[in-house]
Amino acid sequence: MSGHGRLLERGGRFVERWGLRQEGAPMSGRVSVVLPVVCADGTRAALKLQDVDEETAGEGLALRTWDGDGVVRLLEEDAESGTLLLERLDEDRPLDAVPDVMEATAVLAGLLARLTAVPAPAGLRRLDGVVAGMFARLPRVLASLAADDDRRLLADCAAAVREVADEPGDRLLHWDLHFGNVLAAGREPWLVIDPKPLAGDPCFELLPALWNRFDEGRLTRRFDLLTRTLGVDRERARAWTLGRVLQDSLWRVEEGAGAGAGAGLDVGQVAVARMLLGR
Repeated sequence: MSGHGRLLERGGRFVERWGLRQEGAPMSGRVSVVLPVVCADGTRAALKLQDVDEETAGEGLALRTWDGDGVVRLLEEDAESGTLLLERLDEDRPLDAVPDVMEATAVLAGLLARLTAVPAPAGLRRLDGVVAGMFARLPRVLASLAADDDRRLLADCAAAVREVADEPGDRLLHWDLHFGNVLAAGREPWLVIDPKPLAGDPCFELLPALWNRFDEGRLTRRFDLLTRTLGVDRERARAWTLGRVLQDSLWRVEEGAGAGAGAGLDVGQVAVARMLLGR
């Protein structure tokens, strides 16, 4: 049985357990399936089915901690399986569809400021552990890169992270807040979905809003808008954003980006890094 088929089978069990009625076709993401459902009291909801892994662990805890403030509300959870019953939002109206990227960035920045104002609860993965893992993998990845420019770029990203790594922060982070993870809603104009929770510095949150739609440009203006709205130090934000480029680049090279050994770096992330490094 495929991964999505297995999740759909699980969904059938939770539809019965929680007294739900499915009202529409399943929506499949990269690692999850969402069923539009109606609760016994008539509330329209979304049943999210996923496996628990390093990134999804703690999603329910994070949503409970935020308690609907700028984020989708959690209605029910089975922590062992990672199954979540969520407030239904408008999946046909993502923030990504707002034509003006600066307008979309302003909305995202405001939501991000609210989310990262909250202290992280105990039990989540922490940014200092993420950074230690990145440094441990870096020598092997640098040795595998064919292009001198790519090696130099990642080395510079690592040097920037080392300047801030001793203060990893303690805020509740979403980790993957791009324009597609913000949906139109009823109780607020926009609400955030799909956190991959992490405890750390809010400055580690900025890259998705720059990488997503990077081809629309205005990267410096977007970066300045994000840092200004969050009220963070620009140099600290620069260092942690270069750290996110490093994190994603390590994954890309290790996985071969679907192109076998020797795959290069992502064009959009290189553009963000060069902007921040003044190249």
